[in-house]
Amino acid sequence: MPPPEASAAADTEDSIINTTTSLADRTSSTPDARPSRRSASKPAAPIVTSAHGLRWWVRTSADFLRSPEGHSALLGFFGAVMITFGGFGAGSVRKRDPLLEAMHLSWLRFGHGYALSTMVIWVGVLLMITAWVRLGRTTIGFGDRPGAGVTLNELRAIVGIWIFPLLFAAPMFSRDAYSYLAQGALLRDGFDPYQVGPVANPGVLLDNVSPVWTTTTAPYGPVFLLLGRAITAITSDNVVAGTIALRLVMLPGLALMMWAVPYLTKHLGGKPTVALWLAVLNPLVLIHLIGGVHNEMLMVGLMCAGIALVLERHHVAGIVVVAIGVAIKATAGIALPFLVWIWMLHEKERRALERAANSPGATAPLEGEPDAAKPSEEMPHPALMFAKIAGLGLSVFAVVFAVASLAAGVGIGWLTALSGSKKIINWLSLPTIMAHVTTWITPWRMESVLGVTRTICAVALVAVLVWTWWRFRHSEREAVLGILIAFVGIVILSPAALPWYYSWPLALAAGFALSTTTLMVLVGLCTWLMLVFQPDGSIGLYNFWHVAAATFVAVVAALSLRKVDPLRLRASTSADSPAPLRP
Repeated sequence: MPPPEASAAADTEDSIINTTTSLADRTSSTPDARPSRRSASKPAAPIVTSAHGLRWWVRTSADFLRSPEGHSALLGFFGAVMITFGGFGAGSVRKRDPLLEAMHLSWLRFGHGYALSTMVIWVGVLLMITAWVRLGRTTIGFGDRPGAGVTLNELRAIVGIWIFPLLFAAPMFSRDAYSYLAQGALLRDGFDPYQVGPVANPGVLLDNVSPVWTTTTAPYGPVFLLLGRAITAITSDNVVAGTIALRLVMLPGLALMMWAVPYLTKHLGGKPTVALWLAVLNPLVLIHLIGGVHNEMLMVGLMCAGIALVLERHHVAGIVVVAIGVAIKATAGIALPFLVWIWMLHEKERRALERAANSPGATAPLEGEPDAAKPSEEMPHPALMFAKIAGLGLSVFAVVFAVASLAAGVGIGWLTALSGSKKIINWLSLPTIMAHVTTWITPWRMESVLGVTRTICAVALVAVLVWTWWRFRHSEREAVLGILIAFVGIVILSPAALPWYYSWPLALAAGFALSTTTLMVLVGLCTWLMLVFQPDGSIGLYNFWHVAAATFVAVVAALSLRKVDPLRLRASTSADSPAPLRP
């Protein structure tokens, strides 16, 4: 049975009236619900007219914003505003910005103006992290006020509040948005982005592409290229309008995540509010995927939605959705082989139920067989069934990809372009760490060692993917866990890794029932990853003091999930050790 909050969330999405009612009225009769400090003092009145409903909604919203959770929401919002304004000077700005020049604000990009802008950004990031941890402490039940809690709809509203300022920011912590626009312009102007890089199409868009990617062909699927072509056809070479349009295109992915991630807890055993807080409200996700304008936002949203559909036995629809995700970015394809196991388990269960219905006295199992690949009375030849289901899934995938490729007028050249990530060298990938360590203890040079360590890790990655796929085939939960482990393996063992890559496994991990210690580790990791890159997209991993500061903040953030004041900075000691309230 899904947690009561998941059921309430599903019901509330049908109408605005139900949404506003759920926002204020947390019924104490629900086992998982906590007494509401707002609804207890001011019970919800029935909505009679639209005007009355609007007044009631405004009053309820104001009541929430006055609460400690509302204060955290506003704190994160002000942090996002600071990131947006600071980004005009110290973000991944254009090389030449006529808009700032016309407003006589170009000084923000140089000297003391740049330093001031940088400080404003970092303060904004810290405010968002602080607000996120505070909300997390209340969500998991370690708040300092009895009966405190946050509902799914409140968390969804906070997501909207936090991302709104970021929609108008300069690209933050990455210059990938300029590459997306340049690749879209290539397709718009008659070039094949799988054959030539942005350098083939000189102009304003090319001027802002990071030099390392100017000659690199597009590593993204045809659907994303179509989106880039549509955006550049509408916005032409206007970088500001194009960046905002890219963010708007990413919003459906965010909406899918806000639906699918809590919904996955129905099958994985987690708590919907904790899942949404960890995987969507996370500053690492919002600042990097929305502020940084990364197509992971679309890819992860589609992948999670596709997995949720397959778990609900809408197998073909789920594979179609995941295939569209692959047509955004290839990484989503890792989920497809695991979805075949889930489909086979469902087929076994269906046949067992039919056998029980047709055979008087037979007992049908409550769950599918413990092994999707093991012969059984319902499925005596699992290899044939696997071939049938895998073939059908592959056919659906091929049709989706063929249609998208024909619409874009491109082939499958994006597969060869995936090797372009090898140009990225940083401490976030194991092959790079191994190469650095080897150069410390041997006379070998980095250039010669890196190729060897990447080859070793590539072989290890293939072995991990094959073992994981075969090992995790015994249940729905196992199959999703296998996808999660596969993503972690890819992030760690691939030639290159970037902070926002961790949004892939994080979206699935959030659906499981995680201990408080695990959540603390994830909070620390996400905070550290959020802080180790510079706002202009440069890497801070090679600056000792930058890494030390990021590590300190990450540790404090992790500890703050359990304790209100881990550094004991408050004058009162009573708030240092609140009595934990288990959800």
